[in-house]
Amino acid sequence: MEREILSHLPIVTSVARLGGFAAAAASLNMSPSAVSHAVRAVEKQLGEPLFARTTRSVRLTEAGSRFLASVGPALEEIEKAAESLSAGRGEVTGVLRINASRVAALMALMPILKNLARLHPRLIVEAHIQDGFVDIVAEGFDAGIRLGEAVQQDMVRVRLTPPFQAIMVASPEYLAARGEPKTLTDLSTYNCIGFRLLSSGGLYKWHVTDADQQVAVKTTGTAVITDATFAREFALEGIGIAYIFEPLVRADIREGRLRWVLPQASLPEEGLFLYFPRRAALAPKLRAFVDVARSAMALSS
Repeated sequence: MEREILSHLPIVTSVARLGGFAAAAASLNMSPSAVSHAVRAVEKQLGEPLFARTTRSVRLTEAGSRFLASVGPALEEIEKAAESLSAGRGEVTGVLRINASRVAALMALMPILKNLARLHPRLIVEAHIQDGFVDIVAEGFDAGIRLGEAVQQDMVRVRLTPPFQAIMVASPEYLAARGEPKTLTDLSTYNCIGFRLLSSGGLYKWHVTDADQQVAVKTTGTAVITDATFAREFALEGIGIAYIFEPLVRADIREGRLRWVLPQASLPEEGLFLYFPRRAALAPKLRAFVDVARSAMALSS
């Protein structure tokens, strides 16, 4: 195989991982035409098309899938070897790809990134923010951040936040005009800020505690959002009752901008965790992230 082809293989894997030439070009700081040229050069050398291209999508062919399944692990080992050499000089380099839900990014990821950038300025963290279940191994991520209950059992878990509660809040102005609900049944007569699940299209039922049991309550209202992090802003505007994680509104409650509704119905959550496959635990870039995260947890305890 020509040596030039070897230099093109990381480009091919980026196209496969990101699902397109434009996305790979942006990630690699290359032009789309340069990415396309590299892929064509590899395909010409192999004598097989690696991607099926349409105007709407780019996907691996059967031959492409077989090829990347064979060379992918070798490329990962080369990348790890280079990162280990840098780590031996006291430098952490490379790209750490993390998938996090919107709430997890706000509550756990951003505070860590500030210290990580200061301690390891050559490490790039590529954060993909999306809700719903993600197979981080299949989609080429180094790690993910989710609620503890959403993490697969075979993954290594590192706690990023203490346990917290999912609660209901509303503005004092809204509650003064409507009165406060006394029971969960009362919620059916209140304007509740809904959350639509992008994965299924359905409306999320609020998971709350009733007589020491977890129950799911169907709510209705004039506002429905698809990003749960905006529930706070809607509640602050006096639109209605929001369902949200307590740390996101702790300061608002303390300073009187929001009031805790039906506190006895709050649902305990295990907290947010970084998770990754056991084989990835020794990667210097991931160890650096974990060390910073554990230091942050120790300071907050």
